Amino acid sequence: MTSRFRILSILCLTLAIGIGPGVRYALAAGTPAGTAQAQKDMLPLKELQTFSEIFQRIKQDYVKPVSDKELLDNAIQGMLTGLDPHSAYLDANAFKQLQIDTTGEFGGLGLVVGTKDGFIQVVSPIDDTPAQRAGIKPGDIITRINDVSVQGLGLDQAVKMMRGKPGSEVKLEIARQGVSKPLHFVLKREVIRVDSVKSHMLEPGYGYVRITSFQANTPASLKKAIDKLDHENKGPLKGLVLDLRNNPGGVLSAAVGVSNAFLNRGLIVYTKGRLADSDLRYEATPGDALHGAPMVVLVNGGTASAAEIVSGALKDNHRALIVGTRTFGKGSVQTVLPLSHDTAVKLTTALYFTPNGHSIQAEGIEPNIVVEPLAVGKSLSDGFQMLREADLAGHLANPDGKAKAARDGKGDPSLAHTDFQLYEALTVLKSLALSQSFRAASTG
Repeated sequence: MTSRFRILSILCLTLAIGIGPGVRYALAAGTPAGTAQAQKDMLPLKELQTFSEIFQRIKQDYVKPVSDKELLDNAIQGMLTGLDPHSAYLDANAFKQLQIDTTGEFGGLGLVVGTKDGFIQVVSPIDDTPAQRAGIKPGDIITRINDVSVQGLGLDQAVKMMRGKPGSEVKLEIARQGVSKPLHFVLKREVIRVDSVKSHMLEPGYGYVRITSFQANTPASLKKAIDKLDHENKGPLKGLVLDLRNNPGGVLSAAVGVSNAFLNRGLIVYTKGRLADSDLRYEATPGDALHGAPMVVLVNGGTASAAEIVSGALKDNHRALIVGTRTFGKGSVQTVLPLSHDTAVKLTTALYFTPNGHSIQAEGIEPNIVVEPLAVGKSLSDGFQMLREADLAGHLANPDGKAKAARDGKGDPSLAHTDFQLYEALTVLKSLALSQSFRAASTG
């Protein structure tokens, strides 16, 4: 038996074992499939033969020797990344890194990145990290890392190049919309400890909480932040601005926990997939941390995934007004399926929907009040449109397929110059609090 057909035989046996007894019986009996389902379950022998031929040709003719493991790992990775931008094969290093990311501590630059047109694009810099302090912005395209072109480089490999020993330096070449020449940055790696919740008082009675990502401990950190604001205010808040701008998402359970912190009842989010165990519903339980005080949620094009779940839950349950610009539009759920030898498959298994049945995938959340990031008389975005889910190659289409627009607003000479959207959010929040007080006085 030739090497090529030995490989094919092994692949066929492996796939038959993985698909199930019905297919094994059909193959063993040598009978044609009698039903549509049986035809679907038949092994694609022609395609497998093509795969084995290419595998053998690479082994024989490639310019340098390549191990079977490397070829098969690459084949698995290609099979997954060809599905959508978020499915991937996680080797031991990538799986370990994913576990580190969800705990909120790692060594690197503090960038959340994606891919676009073969390059690495910044979704958002993490607050108070080397990347954020250096002035790297959402939408920036990383063209070189340490003088190595990233075009065609896998996302995992690019991230690996940017992470490393704290104190060591990384050179980045960046292309920015509206800037004719490449920008060059030399950043020093740090241990990135992501404190996902930050808070302060905007003015007496009105608090501000920013969530930078959704980690396992984010709901508990949120509760501590609100208790701290109540203490500083010497009593319950009149209102709260929840800032989810440039929040790339994170753990689904954390998004559910944050949403639940502000709701007494109602549906938070539900998911739908091909398998029955992918269809889940998450309901709120009593216990509003703000005791009914009004809320405004700030969002923008960098608000993604779990952050969109929170925005959608609070919007659809009429618990908060959403202010800012349309969100990123990542409405898919990835399940991490551990394999042997410390590896895993990250597979898109479902889409999530807001309480009103709205799919966010490739569309995002449209704010109740659209406010562009403007300073007085000057656009901070210079007309640049941020990267969104719908821009990613191979993204899943939205079941409804919608698109939205935006408007701008007015500013104040102080906060408007530093953060116009936040100024507008505070103005809206004050109006809501005044209206709530008026209604309470009228009914009293």
